Formats: sequence, structure tokens, C-alpha cells
Amino acid sequence: MEYTGLVASIVMGLILGTMGGGGSILTVPILVYLFALSPTVATGYSLFVVGITALIGSILFIRRGDVDFLAAGSFALPSVIGVNISRGLVIPMIPSIVATVGTFTLTKEILVMVVFSTLMIAASYSMIRKKNERKPIQASAFVRVVLIGLQGLIVGSIAGFVGAGGGFLIIPSLVFMAGLSMRVSVGTSLVIIAFQSLLGFAGDVSRGLQADWPLIVKVTAFAVMGIIAGSAFAHKIKEEKLKFAFGWFVLIMGITILAEQIRHISS
Repeated sequence: MEYTGLVASIVMGLILGTMGGGGSILTVPILVYLFALSPTVATGYSLFVVGITALIGSILFIRRGDVDFLAAGSFALPSVIGVNISRGLVIPMIPSIVATVGTFTLTKEILVMVVFSTLMIAASYSMIRKKNERKPIQASAFVRVVLIGLQGLIVGSIAGFVGAGGGFLIIPSLVFMAGLSMRVSVGTSLVIIAFQSLLGFAGDVSRGLQADWPLIVKVTAFAVMGIIAGSAFAHKIKEEKLKFAFGWFVLIMGITILAEQIRHISS
């Protein structure tokens, strides 16, 4: 399964570089299902893998001028606070067995994956909508910065909970809150993901996370190969097609993960 996992890591990087999100959507399942890690550990490792991969990708987008640094800063700083609130306070407070009803047992791991998949399905809707159904909000620059910051805090909290970079939530925020084009949203999203994920992982390590560095470095290296190819590919795709494809990708992955968790619960 290791070789399958490494190939999947390349695909993850390719998708992250093309769409500015979706990397963590794949990374957590890859680590859980192909490398046999628990969801709790996988969410921690995912922050590093996605963070480094996004950092490399963001450099490529910066060189092309496809990054809005004001939006990135407004979003990234509050998001880091959110990530560390989730990782440092919320997750440790959740018991291993969340609830038991008859023969049904809701574990912490299942809860994380169910929340993860549900958010993916919800986020996909805004991107799949037809172009004329929803337009960027009309507001002053100051109001936009405040709204982006609040969105960053919320997304960071969610990202920390599920161990995701949050691109599947960041992209809709940048498109509709900041009014950025899809291509600039992709580059800006990578900067935000790199910042919040790496600082979130550093917080995990400071709280005692025992990292399997050979595995983490190996998965990251293959993901970086993918994002280098993906970032070049993204520049050639039309804006609307890129947004539409991103939405459907997130929806399909969300439904797949949710169905897998329901299967675990029923068995």
C-alpha cells in the first residue's frame, strides 16, 4: 500500500497546485487508508505535508504575480489563531468515545472524519453554482478586510479540527468575500495554507506530537513533485472551468469519505 500512497501523494500535490485546495482533502485519507495511521495522528501529519507542499506552490504563483498579499495577510493571521485554538484546546477536550447509543459508538476519529466530509460537501455548493447565481459582496476595502479576517478565524478553527489546510473553504471565501479571480485565489490560498498549516504543525509538536519523520518527508517529497506540475497546469485553465472543477472535486471527495464513515459505523 505504500507505493499506492506515494502515487496518491503526487496526485494530491497536482490537485493542490491546480486548484489551490483539495490537498488536505486527499492527504488525511491517504495517511489513514494507505499508511494505516489513526485519523488523529493523520490530521497532525497532514498539516506538515500540506504546509510544505503549499509553500513550494505559493512561491511559483508569487513569481507569476498571482497572489494578493493583503487578502493573504488578512486571512492567514486570524486563521493561525483558529488552528491553534482547535489543536490546543478543542481536540484534547474531546473524549475517545464521544457517545454510545445501543450498539452504535461514535469515536473521536469517526467524528473528525464526518465533520471533515460534511464541510466539504457544504463548501462545494458555492463553487458549483452557475456564475450568475452568486456575485462577490459589494463593500469597502476596510469591511472586506474585517470580513476576510473573521472568515480566516472560522476556517482556521475548522482546519485545525480536521487537520486540513482548508483550501476547500478558503477558495470560496477569497472569490466571494475578497472578490479575487479564481487564479489569484488559488495562489493566495496556497500562501495562507502554507502559513497556517506549518504553524499549526509546530503547535502540535510543541504539545508533544511524536512525528514519524521518514514517512512525513517521503510523502511530502512526492507531493511537492505534484504541485510543481499542477501550478504550471493551473495557469492554462479557464477561470470558470477551474472553479467548477474544484467544486465537483470537493463534492465527490466529501461524499466518498462520508459514505466510508457510515460504512464503518454500520459495521
